[in-house]
Amino acid sequence: MVKQVLSLKARALRYLSMREHSRLELGRKLAKYAEEGDDVDALLDFLEKNNWLSQERFAESLVHRRAGRYGNSRVIAELQQHGVKGDDLAELKSGLKESETARAKDVWRRKFGTPPQDAAERSKQMRFLVARGFSSSAVRAALQGGVDDDDDF
Repeated sequence: MVKQVLSLKARALRYLSMREHSRLELGRKLAKYAEEGDDVDALLDFLEKNNWLSQERFAESLVHRRAGRYGNSRVIAELQQHGVKGDDLAELKSGLKESETARAKDVWRRKFGTPPQDAAERSKQMRFLVARGFSSSAVRAALQGGVDDDDDF
């Protein structure tokens, strides 16, 4: 049985058919398979020109996948690692900022569901939310909301 070798373009399209990729991420993946004479940057330009590769779609996809479980700082850091910057990043930051407290409350409810009984438990819950990338103000609001908002289920 002979194993078929995929062209760089076919490999790129296969990756993009599975999920959205950033230009930086796709470039790294394709560079492993590039042979002499292959121009990865030209291929990435071609994919962007044909709208198969979109930094904007990638950013929206990543925010959609991560925002329900992580705070702003974690999501923004991941976007920056993938090369998202400038106006796109600023726009995403403002959108995330509006919903951070509600997302922190939701994550807290799913993980803990009951208010902390003592200082040690409160510290544990706060550390969990901070490690998830939520701001200290969102963490405080989530913990206070857990005490006050039990009636709104």
